[in-house]
Amino acid sequence: MKTSHLAAVSAALACICALAPMRSTAQTSPSVPVGSLTAFPTVVRTGTKPTLTWGITYPSVVVDYITVTPPATLTPKQNLFCDIRILGQGVTSTSNNGVTFTYVPTEAQVKYDNGSYTRIFYGTNTAVNPNTIVWTRQTLNGKRVRFGGRYYHNNAWSTLYTSESGTQNVRTLVSGQTPPNVLPAYNAPSLESFLRPYLNASGKVQIGPMDVIVFMELTHSDSQNTDPGYDLQDMVILVTFRTS
Repeated sequence: MKTSHLAAVSAALACICALAPMRSTAQTSPSVPVGSLTAFPTVVRTGTKPTLTWGITYPSVVVDYITVTPPATLTPKQNLFCDIRILGQGVTSTSNNGVTFTYVPTEAQVKYDNGSYTRIFYGTNTAVNPNTIVWTRQTLNGKRVRFGGRYYHNNAWSTLYTSESGTQNVRTLVSGQTPPNVLPAYNAPSLESFLRPYLNASGKVQIGPMDVIVFMELTHSDSQNTDPGYDLQDMVILVTFRTS
């Protein structure tokens, strides 16, 4: 019930020399390196050279600020703001012996603390804008954030998989981690194009230092994890934490 589609969005590129990286919307404070440059002496004679001293404070990483509990629960260690964006949706229905396909409406949900799972997105891949924040709020120290998803097809809802389902259908990763082997490799034709900017050529997650990416498998159960359709690309969202 899946196919690959959607133009890729731009990945962030770091400009270390300038100490201020070019950033996608996924990267926010405190992801920017800061630094200083001092010279001694400040006044020099012609033909002599001052001593230059660099001081650089590198970006924090998200695990300094939140606890990531597998498979998909995020718990802030202090009060933080949280923004969620939809990166892509990959549930489709095929017809004409697999020749044509149509996107199937898919729902993403979020649960904060002890509240209920609430909808943050419903639609098909053509409705996704990865630059749009679909959910934002201040998340307090110790208050957990969880995720869920399902699709609607033939006038019926599929199984709702969540962070609390007791399955691996909803998973989270941070920058530098290696995705599970059920996710297609970086050069695999079955990898959704909307995911390519968020994986590097080594196959590791490439997102901002304060980001968490959430992968969902909605069309297959854990018992079907050897099926080619079990690929964690049915709903992919990006969670960005910031201090202000």
